[in-house]
Amino acid sequence: MQLVRALKETLWTKSFIMLMIGNLFVFMSFQMLIPTLPPYIKSIGATGLEIGLVTALFSIGAVLSRPFIGFMLEYRARKQLVLIGAAALLAITVIYPLSSVVMIFLLFRFIHGLAWGWSTTVNGTAAVDVVPNSRLGEGMGYYGLSVTIGMIIAPSLGIYLYQITSFTNLIYISSVLGVIAIGLLSIVRYETPAAVLETRKEDLKFSYLDSLIEKTSWFPAFITIIVTFGYGSIVTFIVIFGEERGIDQIFLFYLFNAIMASLSRPISGKWFDQRGPKGLVLLCTFLTFIGMWVLSFAHSNLFIIISGILFGIGFGSLIPTLQSWTLSMTPSNRRGVANGMFFSSIDLGIGLSGLVFGVLAQFVETAALFQISSVFLILGMAVTILYGRRRSAARPQQAS
Repeated sequence: MQLVRALKETLWTKSFIMLMIGNLFVFMSFQMLIPTLPPYIKSIGATGLEIGLVTALFSIGAVLSRPFIGFMLEYRARKQLVLIGAAALLAITVIYPLSSVVMIFLLFRFIHGLAWGWSTTVNGTAAVDVVPNSRLGEGMGYYGLSVTIGMIIAPSLGIYLYQITSFTNLIYISSVLGVIAIGLLSIVRYETPAAVLETRKEDLKFSYLDSLIEKTSWFPAFITIIVTFGYGSIVTFIVIFGEERGIDQIFLFYLFNAIMASLSRPISGKWFDQRGPKGLVLLCTFLTFIGMWVLSFAHSNLFIIISGILFGIGFGSLIPTLQSWTLSMTPSNRRGVANGMFFSSIDLGIGLSGLVFGVLAQFVETAALFQISSVFLILGMAVTILYGRRRSAARPQQAS
């Protein structure tokens, strides 16, 4: 009966497609700057700690802003919030060329983080609203591709452009992608839940903590912090790693990552709907762990490609799976808060990773950073297994 109902509920509506593509351009515009900012700020005289702060300050800004937007999503319609977030990201991107001083650059990164926290929270929540509940795992899996592919294709494009042109031209191209994103997001027909439309701001009491953490779905968000902390060393140092090893085609990591993420994501989305998240999380985390070690031993493009394939299958499916798991445990009127918590978990994990490994990078080579950070992927697997055993043990007691 559930299968028949799922088949009747349409997933691929015009609004879902436009929202997914628009979000892809948001992530493309933003993520193409991620691997190029550390070498750029290094070129203007930043220390190892300041390079780490490029990621850390941004993440702090994103985490700080999300509880406020999560609270707003409990009583406000979606369209205006989506467009404000996209416009704010575009505005901050345009002014980056003015930041030739390290401290000004870091200030811009913090402000950029505030806007990023806003945009990712409202876009993800708007996607949940237009996806049928019976196809949540599949729908958010496809939507997650716009996140994952943006996180994968855009950095390779950014690296390529950074190598052949100026940082200012890179900003201009990023800005064009941001304009396209605003155009696509403006034509989406948003579906705000009735419970949200019926809620007045006066009837709600804002609590920063309650708007930061959704208690019903805290566990997958916690796992997200752990695994993204492990992944964060790559985000911050992969271009520098390529320069150290003399690998001039480091963008191949992102290219093959994108290809495999696109191929594997529909399969993992259906797995989530049919079998649940835990086994999928364990498999994807393990593949990411192997990919991390392959990357650390890379001295040629072949190892870069193999690592990219493993990351595409593993991490490319892991993040959308954790998002679907988070949202599937959350009441509909609290999905804005839960979505904000999820993306804050990503930014917190990557931000803390950039700061910690930025300091550590002064004492060990970059390959060793990747090997050390891979320990956190194993930790994520161990915590997931323990959580599953605890839940299984609790069920008989509840039944009795």
